[in-house]
Amino acid sequence: MELPLDYETLRLIWWGLLGVLLIGFALTDGFDLGVGALLPFVARTDEERRMVINTVGATWEGNQVWFVLGGGAIFAAWPLVYAVSFSGFYLAMFLVLAALILRPVAFKYRSKRPSRAWRSFWDWALFVGGFVPALVFGVAVGNVLLGAPFRLDNDLRSFYEGSLLGLFTPFSLICGLLSVTMLVLHGAAWLGVKAERGPIQARARTIGIIAAVLGLVLFAAGGLFVAFGPLGFAITGAIDPGGASNPMRTAVEAQPGAWLANYSRYPWMITAPVLGFVGALAALVGLLRRSEPLSLAGSSVSAIGIISTVGLSMFPFILPSSVDAQSSLTVWNASSSHTTLFIMLVVTVIFLPMVLAYTAWVYRVLWGRSSTAALRTNPDLY
Repeated sequence: MELPLDYETLRLIWWGLLGVLLIGFALTDGFDLGVGALLPFVARTDEERRMVINTVGATWEGNQVWFVLGGGAIFAAWPLVYAVSFSGFYLAMFLVLAALILRPVAFKYRSKRPSRAWRSFWDWALFVGGFVPALVFGVAVGNVLLGAPFRLDNDLRSFYEGSLLGLFTPFSLICGLLSVTMLVLHGAAWLGVKAERGPIQARARTIGIIAAVLGLVLFAAGGLFVAFGPLGFAITGAIDPGGASNPMRTAVEAQPGAWLANYSRYPWMITAPVLGFVGALAALVGLLRRSEPLSLAGSSVSAIGIISTVGLSMFPFILPSSVDAQSSLTVWNASSSHTTLFIMLVVTVIFLPMVLAYTAWVYRVLWGRSSTAALRTNPDLY
């Protein structure tokens, strides 16, 4: 049966959808992680900490859907990428999952006992659940840009030759810290919109200003590293966008500076890093002027720009190999079959709008500031 969309188009669509899912995760669960990382520093009394927790308490579970969807999309649309990354980065993924498991336990159990030590322990668990995933996700992205230490044999079995500590290089740490500052800024902006006006907002504003400045510096430093460091891969042979998924048929070699080549081929892509800088600047201005909507909009635009910069710079690569460039995985050589991508697209077209509509409805119904007064009268709050 001839499908209405060709293989090349479907691969491009799913590459774009993967980016959308990652951005959706950063924009929604991102402020949850940011608020968790900020919790011990912006709230000093038990009442203040409960109020901070309840700024995300109504929506954090739904926001994690984007993380699940992202992982599912990689598994279904890019099985080779899923197999190599999730097995190779196993210990890093374990750290992330362990930290994420702490979050729901902390949310549910924190206020079950009045003990100060008990609640302090779970408050720091929420900090770990926000900070560690933000850092590790950024470090992982840095290693993707550097190239992961894996190789494929002729049967497409993957062999990972790295270690957990080997993931933490100067460049990957820059990316990890950029990820932390990006989400802390987003969390601070979220508290500006959702927290009761008062000392919590003031503390979040101060930390948000610092995060915005550091984010601008780290994003610029990362760009300089990409431009002048030993990063980049390029396809040197013929490209068949509609060909079979077999990385061993693609000629690839490491080329420092190659991650900037797409900006010469497609000048419109420069909008991504511009959005990264402009969004952070807008968030900074919003925080300085105490404009909560501008701060949240700016942090959101910055996250979109930063994530898009990575994807557009690397296109068509998804996961290059630093030890065997020939094994690098791209949009064209690592996807599922033509039929699988089409069936998945049909399912996505049907159900994704439902997810988006439901999410929008939930935020509309649950919108409003958290307050200390509500903590004393509403038994359903954390």
